[in-house]
Amino acid sequence: MSRKKIAAANWKMNTTLSEGQALLTDLLAHDLDQGTDVVICAPFTHLATLAAQTESLDNVSIGAQNMSQHDKGAYTGETSADMLLAVGVSHVVIGHSERREYFHESDELLGQKLRQAIDKGLVPIFCCGEGLDIRKAGTHVDHVITQLKTSFASFTAEDLSTLVIAYEPIWAIGTGETATPAQAQEMQAAIRTYLVERFGADMAAATPILYGGSVKPDNAQEIFSQPDVDGGLVGGASLKADSFSAIINSFS
Repeated sequence: MSRKKIAAANWKMNTTLSEGQALLTDLLAHDLDQGTDVVICAPFTHLATLAAQTESLDNVSIGAQNMSQHDKGAYTGETSADMLLAVGVSHVVIGHSERREYFHESDELLGQKLRQAIDKGLVPIFCCGEGLDIRKAGTHVDHVITQLKTSFASFTAEDLSTLVIAYEPIWAIGTGETATPAQAQEMQAAIRTYLVERFGADMAAATPILYGGSVKPDNAQEIFSQPDVDGGLVGGASLKADSFSAIINSFS
């Protein structure tokens, strides 16, 4: 079964609205591979404007970088799934390593956010990964699979039919370090094996698994050529149209 090729940009807390509009305009002026799904995960302030800017494009979508686990209510500063859908957002990042570390989001909480996204019809980009200490201890596979087991505990294969997983070696985010293609493949194959065991072969074969950790134009093609790597969740390199367009066009 062929899986979607996905290049997702995570702009994090970068760009003003006008800068984001200009960056997206510059990106769209490039000759982008039409066989690759492009997802721009932008700050909340940009979402409605960028969604309108890409409304007529089949392979470019807008994603949020986070969302609440709640429907509505007295949760000052939070943004609900319905709010995202109302402005044209189709995807949402759940459990990015920075949310886990800086905002102490637990696997259980992320399972609640995942449930909200699934129930509302947003496509979840669910992140998992390990820190350097866990990698050095050699327990990285067990650590990541435990993250998924905990967050996915209440879900069926049908629930997760739109799921996208992003594996982030946290030690490689923003450090200039990158997992080797073999390291990426090892973890992403382990994730897919877990999906087979938990949800069945069909679901596992259909689920895109992205790599997120200092993806750049000069390493993207080799990483994306691995059999269980279906694209990238790209941070810093997505903030320049030339570099992100090169990554979009890096699938072999």
